[in-house]
Amino acid sequence: MSSDAEHEDAGVHPCLPQPRFESGELVATPGALAVLERLGISPFDLLGRHIRGDWGDVCAEDAKANEDALRSGSRLLSAYYIPTPAANSPATGLAKLWLITEADRSVTTILLPEDY
Repeated sequence: MSSDAEHEDAGVHPCLPQPRFESGELVATPGALAVLERLGISPFDLLGRHIRGDWGDVCAEDAKANEDALRSGSRLLSAYYIPTPAANSPATGLAKLWLITEADRSVTTILLPEDY
C-alpha cells in the first residue's frame, strides 16, 4: 500500500477524480489569455476541470452531448462563467470562457465565445 506522500511525489492527488480524456495540446486565444491573466487564473485550473468532466456552465443538452462524446469520440465543450470585479467599483460582471477539445483529442482551445 502506498502513502499519500508517495502519491503527491508522483503528481497524483488521491482526492481528485482522474482525467476522463486526453486533452492534446493546450492553446488559447489572445483574448482568453488576457482575461485569465487579468483575473489571476491559471489556464491549467480550467483545463483540469474540463478533462475531469466538470463541464461548467453548459446547458443540460450540452452536458449530455459531452457525455455521449466521451463514448463516440466527438468534440467536447465546457463553459465557465468567472466573476470579474469592476475597476473602482463593488460591482462585478462575468467573463465567459470556453474550452473546446477537438474530436481527435489532438488539441484543446481556451477561448472567449466571441473568438469562435
